[in-house]
Amino acid sequence: MSIVAAVSRAARNALALTPFGSGVGAPEPMPSDVLCAEPHLTLRRYHHPGPADAPAVLLVPPLAAPASCFDLRPGQSVVEFLRGSGRAPYLVDYGPVGYTDRRMGLADWIDRILPESVLRTSADRGGAPVDLVCWSLGGTLALLTAAAHPELPIRSVTAVGSPLDYRRMLGVPQLRLLAAPTGGLLTSAAIRAAGGVPAPLTRLSYRLSAWDRELTRPFFVAGNLANTDALARMQTIDRFLADMAGYPGRFMDQVWRRFVLAGDLESGVLRLGGRRIALADVAAAVLLVGGPRDAITPAGAVQAGLRTLTGARALRYETAPGSHLGILTGPDAAHSTWTYLDKFLTEQVEVAGGVAPVR
Repeated sequence: MSIVAAVSRAARNALALTPFGSGVGAPEPMPSDVLCAEPHLTLRRYHHPGPADAPAVLLVPPLAAPASCFDLRPGQSVVEFLRGSGRAPYLVDYGPVGYTDRRMGLADWIDRILPESVLRTSADRGGAPVDLVCWSLGGTLALLTAAAHPELPIRSVTAVGSPLDYRRMLGVPQLRLLAAPTGGLLTSAAIRAAGGVPAPLTRLSYRLSAWDRELTRPFFVAGNLANTDALARMQTIDRFLADMAGYPGRFMDQVWRRFVLAGDLESGVLRLGGRRIALADVAAAVLLVGGPRDAITPAGAVQAGLRTLTGARALRYETAPGSHLGILTGPDAAHSTWTYLDKFLTEQVEVAGGVAPVR
């Protein structure tokens, strides 16, 4: 690129980044149809070029993070990858969560939202089994759903950056010590009073987990003013963070009491009211992907599933470079997480004697 062209592009990008500009790299979501639109359960079926009997893959996001995590932009899209590998992607979107949703808890996802999403996806494919691909807490919820409802047509669960042992989460051992004198009652009371964790606090906590990115942002922009693609990736993450929602009160209180304080996941058994949901009851094949540089869910918290998911038909653990979101859709995901996923999903179809994806 000539100096004149570089200067011209830098000027256009600088203007686009201002409040008066339109931004760099507008979102280009993959085309899809809405199959179901219920409270906190919007099921999307993406258009795909594969055969009618292409394997169905249901994408399961965590709470708070927007469902666009699976389709950030061309080149950073799990949906795009799945379509290109001959699979039929579906997505469950919970929509915004606010104070009016404060009574929603773990059971809403384990007993209604995720089972219904699996059943509707399977029905749309003529009753075929479904492969679940999940990120962050979405993987934890999917595994608990598979354990609680073994009758669901779930062939496999891929959990990327999904916490399965909160002892290994940053700051949790210290929180347990601080909460010990009151049994965590003060935090529970604060969560209930606020109706959950509001969206602004969720966004702030995510930004703090990537403090180095925030700190070096001005230097990154200055050094990449002529690099439209780099700035577009940056703005994609900015939009993603801006769309983050909150956590409902009952759900967050249960996570605090059962996952953080009681350590249910590290023991492999969630005690929810009078129920006992054991991760050992997951019969589907499971792929776990952890990130050694993931500041939100350390790799060890994901790897712990090798100890608790003892009933899985097949169980594998892999590592991938990048941040918490980066291991799912970062620049290295195509050569790590997506490669593991492609091999794993192909194996599940072959084991079941089904039709392999078209390459």
